[in-house]
Amino acid sequence: MTTSELKPILVFDSGIGGLTVLREARVLMPERHFIYVADDAGFPYGGWEEGALKERVIALFGELLAAHDPEICIIACNTAFTLVGADLRGAYPQMTFVGTVPAIKPAAERTRSGLVSVLATPGTVKRAYTRDLIQSFASQCHVRLVGSENLARMAEAYIRGEKLDDEAVLGEIASCFVERDGEKTDIVVLACTHYPFMANVFRRLAPWPVDWLDPAEAIARRARSLVPLPNGFEPLNGFDPAVFTSGKPDFATRRLMQGFGLTVIANTVPDKRAKPSQAIV
Repeated sequence: MTTSELKPILVFDSGIGGLTVLREARVLMPERHFIYVADDAGFPYGGWEEGALKERVIALFGELLAAHDPEICIIACNTAFTLVGADLRGAYPQMTFVGTVPAIKPAAERTRSGLVSVLATPGTVKRAYTRDLIQSFASQCHVRLVGSENLARMAEAYIRGEKLDDEAVLGEIASCFVERDGEKTDIVVLACTHYPFMANVFRRLAPWPVDWLDPAEAIARRARSLVPLPNGFEPLNGFDPAVFTSGKPDFATRRLMQGFGLTVIANTVPDKRAKPSQAIV
């Protein structure tokens, strides 16, 4: 099989946060084309009732798999995968899904103080999946769950070049920093793929240095382990396609996609999927 005959890798996120994962995946899979899918018509996922969001994502993947026939799908969104991952695998057993979950296990292995915070969306914080990870891998740690209502939106604005108010950002992350029995939080898990874009801002505003744990590389390594590497391949050049479910990303977003080697293509499927009805709190 030649490189041109290889199936693409589909990377899915609610918005542009999955670009952090795409960047790492391209390094490890240079022989593959990628398709980036942003469900911006449904963004942010934190504003959805759980049943409606499941319905939407499962229906959307039926369309995506039929249209693009990928080798595997990377769900580069903690909120989506912790809620819908098992349902996606049940609905489409022929497809391999690589999920994104909070990096609680490596955080528990690395912490020296025993104080770990998980900076996530409200949906990820409330998920039983997240609490099961803590029980399984970090029961010996004090884990603070911090669900931010606004950081995903802030990260999207920041990467598009908009200025953010330092006090507003600090207000979203301040709860991550815990002092207890003479120890301080030393690791913050970035449990939303949007957040690594703001890591430098977080470092500047943090009251003391911590390790900001970005899961993107680990997700890419897992995907690489599931995708066969052909003999004698050559790295691919050129732009990969990006699909926005709204069908109308703004100019700043299109320019950002170009910077990541992506060309926005038309989303020809009408958005008749479920709409948000109730905030997840």
